[in-house]
Amino acid sequence: MVEGMDLSAFGRHGALPRPRAAALFGEHQVRRALESGLVTAVWAGVLVDPARTADPLTLSSAALHLAGLDGVLTGPTAAYLHGCTAAEATPIHVVVPYGHWLRSQPGLVVHNGRDVDADRMRISELPVLGLERVVSDLLCSASPPEAFAVLDQCLALASNAEATRKRLDERLACRVDPRGVRRAAAMLAVATGRVRSPAESWMFWHLVDQGFPPPEVNWWLRGPDGAGVFELDLAWPELRIVVEYDGWAAHAGREGHDAARQRELERRGWVVLRARAEDLREPRDLAVRLDAAFRSRGVALRRATGGLRGRRHRESGLGRRRGNPATR
Repeated sequence: MVEGMDLSAFGRHGALPRPRAAALFGEHQVRRALESGLVTAVWAGVLVDPARTADPLTLSSAALHLAGLDGVLTGPTAAYLHGCTAAEATPIHVVVPYGHWLRSQPGLVVHNGRDVDADRMRISELPVLGLERVVSDLLCSASPPEAFAVLDQCLALASNAEATRKRLDERLACRVDPRGVRRAAAMLAVATGRVRSPAESWMFWHLVDQGFPPPEVNWWLRGPDGAGVFELDLAWPELRIVVEYDGWAAHAGREGHDAARQRELERRGWVVLRARAEDLREPRDLAVRLDAAFRSRGVALRRATGGLRGRRHRESGLGRRRGNPATR
């Protein structure tokens, strides 16, 4: 209870339309609570518990209170709630019918769409577009490397990745808007769902977009007895070339271990290239080194770059606010 305002009335996610709050507590009490900071309005017309203004579920609930019964969470927000953490939940993305009064504003991206009822479901009591609808949309309209990372996570979450891939392909074939479909199909064809982190997905995307053949992901090098010796991040086993991504979280304090592992791989005849976050921001140096590695194996690639990038299209918001994924 806060100065006569029971925050349990704000529901499971801590958001309540202001008219409803005024009906429950009186307009004078609502004004006093706002002035004192005991509640806050993230957008005009909806109040939230200030302790929960960073909670994606609270912000999603607030956005849906604004949108009304027609609103459904979509885009990166929906992907995040489905468990695809390569997407950021905020700003909140919501889709409403054409002609709806709601417009985008800071922290809220409003999309207009149709035919969403067939894909509507609920997560934590909130209406959300189904993951396959969300992924097919992002593949066509979002920042390509980040959409690819969401696709990888979608395939990883699926009980049958190939069946999911087929359904996504069917969705792409049926899209009324053809923009982005070609690049989406190209990404869908090479995604594996076997990466361990969004950064590995981004690195895979950059390498294939630079014209290299798709590598094996988290491929096991095995000894004569079949036992696993090393799991390699991105490998071309037939050429014995590997790109190892040194993400800070996974490799901090492991420099000695990584060096010993690299020496053993080189002893076994592998060319080992190390990649870091800087190579995600600017992949050309890594591409030059990888090109040299392929040539050292007698393979001179005629690389056509941009195969996963496609024609520029208005982005849906995934990655647009953050810029390059490597800056996270």
